[in-house]
Amino acid sequence: MTRHLSRVFLLIALLALAAEAMRLPIVGPAFAQDDDDGDDDDDDDDDGGGGGGGRSSDGGGDDRPTFRGNGEMPRFLRNLLGRPEPQRRVVRQAAPPASPPPAYRPELVVLNLSQQDLDTLVAQGFSVLEQQAVPSLNVTMRRLQAPPALDLEAARDAVRALPSGGDADYNHYYRGESCENCAAQDQVGWQMPTSRDACGPEVTIGIVDTGINPDHATFAGARIEVHRMETGEDPSGKMHGTAVAALLVGDPASRTPGLVPHLPVVAVDAFHQSGSDERADAFTLIRAMDMLTENGAQVVNLSLAGPANTVLEQAVTRIAATTVIVAATGNGGARAEPAFPAAYDGVIAVTAVDRGGKVYRRAGRGPHVHLAAPGVEVWTAASISGGRPKTGTSFAAPFVTAAAARLLQSDPALTPAMVAERLALTATDLGEPGRDDTYGHGLLTFSAACETEGIPLPVSQN
Repeated sequence: MTRHLSRVFLLIALLALAAEAMRLPIVGPAFAQDDDDGDDDDDDDDDGGGGGGGRSSDGGGDDRPTFRGNGEMPRFLRNLLGRPEPQRRVVRQAAPPASPPPAYRPELVVLNLSQQDLDTLVAQGFSVLEQQAVPSLNVTMRRLQAPPALDLEAARDAVRALPSGGDADYNHYYRGESCENCAAQDQVGWQMPTSRDACGPEVTIGIVDTGINPDHATFAGARIEVHRMETGEDPSGKMHGTAVAALLVGDPASRTPGLVPHLPVVAVDAFHQSGSDERADAFTLIRAMDMLTENGAQVVNLSLAGPANTVLEQAVTRIAATTVIVAATGNGGARAEPAFPAAYDGVIAVTAVDRGGKVYRRAGRGPHVHLAAPGVEVWTAASISGGRPKTGTSFAAPFVTAAAARLLQSDPALTPAMVAERLALTATDLGEPGRDDTYGHGLLTFSAACETEGIPLPVSQN
């Protein structure tokens, strides 16, 4: 009987102790969920701040155990009564945002510095990192390292102040304009070839892009040369370049057919990999374009974009006088500054639209936009095998590149300016009546039919 009463009294005492604990004020650090309001308070529970936790640690004071007064049952009572440990929501701080990729190499590029001016710069502490002849422009291009005493902007100003250094600029990076099924070809009225048989005079297409997988089944039988610009850095991937090239010369009998599978392509991989970033600097981009013109490219596809660069501008505008250059407007969005090389004079700038003719929401806008083409969920080759849909102005540019090549097949005497004009005249107007900054002259409209009697020019849709 005495033992039974002792157990009853013990139980009563424990219940009273628990009730008292539930009324105690907060002592020690709070749990994360107690203060998750986004302010600057200390929301964690892994330190001893906020009045100390557990026992007091000042060498005196009360040594009795203290409980968190947040309505919880003390642990020893939970163990005694068989209650489970309450689950706590763990609040993890978000990882800091990744730093944006660099806009340029920490160096300068200049197109045709005289020996006298070069000697002056060397005497000031500049050094030549690399120099490369550009036969198509009849110039020598150089990469310059600034002296340690000058920041890059001041170094650029010093080079530009020289008689032959006015075009000097940073060695900017340029990146492929992708994001993340023959409906696209139907949308522009393209009559897809059924074979790789010759169709009109030969026209060579040039591509500057990332790596291309020449072993992809879609390139079986294609006349495609792939050159790698050695930069001493990690090579680029093959996803972007393979997708762009397949839109042009993919196997017509495959699930990823090309627009002009009968034409030869010279592709230059000018990109390198830095972490997750694929990029090509201005110096290497100019070398790649020079290689294409030296290899006879009559139309060049640039599914890439970046900042304005005075050296690149000089090279692009000079090449564009004799070679058709087609470039993506970029995926910076409606409020972004114009992307280059698309915004340079003489370049055919291409924006992207979806199957309903609505502009891709991230496509660049501006007075330089010349044409629109399918660029949303366009089906093309994946990097290893098969295909997948791709979105971005990168994948709209090849449609215009193919149309330009077919126009040159119809009349090899056409100049780049005449090609641009012909394509504008045959475009289907979109958006506001007439040319606008969103769609340019409108949607590319081109049948590209190949007939025995020659290649018919498209009829104006306006």
